[in-house]
Amino acid sequence: MATFNASVRESGKTSVIDVSGDLDAHTAVQLERVFEKLISEQRANIVVNFSNLNYISSAGLGVFMAFIDEVRSKGGDIKFANMPEKIYQIFDLLGFPSLYEIYDDEKKAIEKFQTNAS
Repeated sequence: MATFNASVRESGKTSVIDVSGDLDAHTAVQLERVFEKLISEQRANIVVNFSNLNYISSAGLGVFMAFIDEVRSKGGDIKFANMPEKIYQIFDLLGFPSLYEIYDDEKKAIEKFQTNAS
């Protein structure tokens, strides 16, 4: 059984989702619930920290596509940070870097929200 965890912490007006383990068809619903909760709380500046993610399937990728329009319609965005090379290669292959901002460092992603708010 795949293990996956998604926990949220706040950094100013930015919500950081730490994902770990394997994000696949069986675990994607956990991440969906996190996005639904953040959106219902009007928290639209979101950084996803991938540093502890081991695996992502197409179902996992689909979660980000499912919520990006709604988050952006609320004036926010989803930014990615700390992506391991093997995870980045999957995102890159599917063209995600043209749709999402990807940062090597979580702090830089958070700062980008603060810069845009000024």
